[in-house]
Formats: sequence, structure tokens, C-alpha cells
Amino acid sequence: MTRQSSVWSDKVSQVAQIGGIETAVLDNGISRGMRAAWFNTGSGLRFKVLIDRGMDIADAAFNQYNLSWLNHAGFTPPQLLSDKGLDWLRTFGGGLVNTCGLQHVGGPEKDETGERGVHGRISNTPAEIISIIQPDPARGQYDMQLTGRMRESNIFGPNLELIRTITATLGSSRITISDEIINRGNIPAPHMILYHCNFGWPLADAGTKLIWDGEMSTRLGEPFTNGEAFKTLRDTVPEHSGNGEEVAVVDINADEQGNCRCGIYNPAIELAVALDFPKAQLPWLTNWQHLAKGEYVTGIEPGSHPPIGQALARERKMLRFIEPGESIRYDLQMEVISGHTEIQSHLKT
Repeated sequence: MTRQSSVWSDKVSQVAQIGGIETAVLDNGISRGMRAAWFNTGSGLRFKVLIDRGMDIADAAFNQYNLSWLNHAGFTPPQLLSDKGLDWLRTFGGGLVNTCGLQHVGGPEKDETGERGVHGRISNTPAEIISIIQPDPARGQYDMQLTGRMRESNIFGPNLELIRTITATLGSSRITISDEIINRGNIPAPHMILYHCNFGWPLADAGTKLIWDGEMSTRLGEPFTNGEAFKTLRDTVPEHSGNGEEVAVVDINADEQGNCRCGIYNPAIELAVALDFPKAQLPWLTNWQHLAKGEYVTGIEPGSHPPIGQALARERKMLRFIEPGESIRYDLQMEVISGHTEIQSHLKT
């Protein structure tokens, strides 16, 4: 789509014909009753934001190609008390972006500071919508934007607020997530966050390349033995059936401006997704591979910490605290790139 108004202004009655945001309430199956917002960028990129699930992104596609991995379970309405043990796994629908945190990222744990389930509570938290901004090309407004507020609150304990803005632009295949986390309480609050970006078939397939520069290790900080071979996806792996998986943690390199770029590229369909984020905000990258039959997924996951949990982060003196009244900002961009030449110019494949 061109931004020259002379091309479309006399031929389009309603901007929704080009793109925009459409809100809905899902009404069937396990997702019944959940609020959602469909983004159509007019570039071939379409995606669904689950307003009641932390404003995470579920389905996403570019032209005829699916981008995200969708779990067997589907997307349940928020389970506000699913914050113990492995509860999170029963509510994890996959999706293009699933936010982990805001106080714990990692497996279930219990220590003298409390009990925490897998990957925290925020993805099971509904948003209060602050604003929806639709594109209006006739007035030079090409951005579409959804902003919402989520609270992770506990009397006598931490009180964190997440204000999330998701922005897309008519004619562009880029998604921008801008998060501000504010400590609304009166005591310091522990803080960890991880953006669990889950890619599925056909983007993720045997021969798909995973792209990043940085030193790889295991979750426990030991040397990662698979090295560069790990960065090319295999076909289904029998050992990954059930709870089988492989995980690499990357101390990702940044450019001269302090920005990191990584991505996933399937040369067979000439399609890639690039992720961009500041190293100062998200210094760690996790790659999760669960290449099981019928559950074929790889996660590229920028985070404030590796998924080691609050207890180990505290022991290693890595755990961050947000002071009362303090706010922290995170910025993540995802861009779909198609065509071998264009991909080569944007990603080091």
C-alpha cells in the first residue's frame, strides 16, 4: 500500500478496507468469553492480541504463511490463581508472544521469600484498555495502536503495573511492543521478564536457520556443546516427545548503538522474522527447541534474565529490584521479511 493519497482516496470508503484494529469477544470452545483485537496492517501481516491474556499475541500470519506456534490446549481465559507449580503449562497456548514475569521467569520454586509457579502470573492477567487508535490515512495517520494496563498486585507485597502499547503501521510488516513497568507499591519489588516468542510451521521447519551472535551456554551457565549445529532446526526429534527439549542461553552481542538483532529464517519459503531490542534492556536471549512430533516449536526469547528463576538469580546477585515509584521500559520490535535478497540485506544468514 502506498502512502500517496491520490492512489486510494477516491476508491476507499472505509479505512478497514485497507487495515486497522477490530476488537471481538471469542465465543467458542475453550477460549469462549475472551476479548481479542485483530490487527491488519495491509502489508500481508495479520495478528491477534489477546486482551485478557496480558495483551500477548496469539495467531500471526504473513500472506499465506503462519508464523506462530499454537499449542494443543488452545488459549484459555485468564486463570488468575494458576501461579503454583506447573499450573502455567495448562494455560500456555503458545502464540507469537507470551510474556513471562513480572517477578519470576523459570521453573517452579519455593524458598524463604515465597512460592512461585512456572514463568509467573502476568500472562494470566486481563488488561484494562486505555486506548485504541485507528489509522486515518486521510489525515496522515498510518499507525494503529492498542494500549492497556495490567496489575500484578498483592496486599502486603509487591504491586507492579504493566502498561503495554502494541503498534503497527499500514503498509508495514513490523510489530512494536512498548512496555512500561511501574512499582505502584511501597516496597522494592523483585523483577524478571522474558518475551517467549514461539515460532511454528511452516516458518519453523527442518533446515530453518536461527540467527544471532553471542556466546551460548546452558541454563545453568555451563558451556553449550552443540554449538553452531543448534542454530539449524532438525526434523522431528523422538527424544523431544513428552517433556523433551533443548535450551540454549545466549549472551547476545549488540551493535555500536547497543541494539541487538536476531531472527529466524526459512530459506525454503524465503521468509524470516527479525527481532530487535536494546541490549541494556534485554541482555539475554534464550532459544527453546521442542521439536516433537505434533508439537514442533522453537522459541526465541529476549529477556532481562535467563529463565533460571528468582531464587537462583538472587543467589547469583542478578535479581533486579524496582524501587517504589520507579519505572522500567522495554522495547521489542518484530519484523517479517520476505524474499532472499531482502532477507540477506537485513539478517546475517
